Amino acid sequence: MNSKKQIITMLEEEFSRWEELLASMSEEQITTPQPPSSMSIKDEIAHLWAWQQRSISRNEAAINGGEPAYPRWSDSVDLDPEEDVDQTNAWIYETYRDKPWQSVYTDWRAQYLRLVELSEAIPEEDLLDPGRYAWMGGYPLSESLMGSCEHHEEHLEQLLAGHGQNTNMKLDE
Repeated sequence: MNSKKQIITMLEEEFSRWEELLASMSEEQITTPQPPSSMSIKDEIAHLWAWQQRSISRNEAAINGGEPAYPRWSDSVDLDPEEDVDQTNAWIYETYRDKPWQSVYTDWRAQYLRLVELSEAIPEEDLLDPGRYAWMGGYPLSESLMGSCEHHEEHLEQLLAGHGQNTNMKLDE
């Protein structure tokens, strides 16, 4: 992506795809495990929400100046989400699997919209400059935003593909 407008549009379009899918489903459909995975759509949303906290931390650091205040993944396990993704994902699942759907949805939705809002507040040159934030390791902040969007897209496409659907379609009811 070579412009802030394109990145924001991409985030908004992915959000709309998820919102459309979720609005078309009952709570039972959302909370029932979706083959071939043992995770429900609710679990997928909780997973996306947990990982998205890192993007929010980066955007807040960009706006406020300073280092990102990444979420604590676990007090009981020393997790480095960049090193052990499977262990982190298992921890996220175990931690949030019993959280009620409405809470998962409300948290995910509010945070996604917050990500877009924060992204809009960051000047385009700061968003696209690979050297702007040392804590991005030489990548532009836009990579974090695109990664969050692609993560959502990947999970949505896997979900739809698991049901033999075109990625522009809804799950069968």
